[in-house]
Amino acid sequence: MTLFTNNGWSCGEETGIMGIINVTPDSFSDGGKYANVEAAVMRAKQMVADGADIIDIGGESSRPGAEPITANEECRRVIPVVQALAEQFQIPISVDTYKAKVAREALSAGACVINDITALHGDPNMCQIIADAQAGVILMHMQGVPATMQKAPTYQNVVAEVHAWLTEVASQAVDRGIDSSRIMIDPGIGFGKTFDHNLEILRHLMQFRGIGYPMLVGVSRKKFIGRILDLPVHQREEGTAATVAWSIINGANVVRVHDVAKMKQVAQVIDTICRTKPDRE
Repeated sequence: MTLFTNNGWSCGEETGIMGIINVTPDSFSDGGKYANVEAAVMRAKQMVADGADIIDIGGESSRPGAEPITANEECRRVIPVVQALAEQFQIPISVDTYKAKVAREALSAGACVINDITALHGDPNMCQIIADAQAGVILMHMQGVPATMQKAPTYQNVVAEVHAWLTEVASQAVDRGIDSSRIMIDPGIGFGKTFDHNLEILRHLMQFRGIGYPMLVGVSRKKFIGRILDLPVHQREEGTAATVAWSIINGANVVRVHDVAKMKQVAQVIDTICRTKPDRE
């Protein structure tokens, strides 16, 4: 499927698979494995072969407790990878950044989507850059910042508050020039949320579809799965598969994952059960 085109997001019967490539030394799951261009390109090539619909490149870790890096350092890590992927593959490229300088250079290098964990609040220039480039944007909810977000996240009603916040930031993005067809939302599982908050959002995922935009859900290998199963990061694939299946059933248009091949199979089965129209003779 072609997930993002010149006309914006194109979400249909099939769930989109976003493959994660972290070109960082300190990502919670695969820090350091793809920190050079050659390794990142080889990983992307495998993801494309496995059925990824979009590749998401991240140059700054957003794991709980992570410290920020400079825009120049993030560009040094990310831009050569974006350039190499754009030259070799037709697949849409997303860059996971909240810095306008990184977004501008990434879009010039061949990316077409900005995945902003601050939902345009991290840099006052970000919205204009995305609007001018007619790029796609993923607006994610996060309470706090990665360095401190898991210290004491608090909500009166996590589903209602995240829903209201995403509704407002999407409206603001449109008012500031980003076409509504280019917006996707993400409730931000694991970003400024406790174990119980994450489960509550997952139980009520379908409510977020009511905001009126396609929805991305990122659950791959996350801590709440490890807590349920009492397993370390690299033994959470079955738990991830269960959570990906649940997310698709409950309205996710795109799932952001590390293991593209396995999660593509999960998506194909769930899509066939839930979204394929029955044959009529």
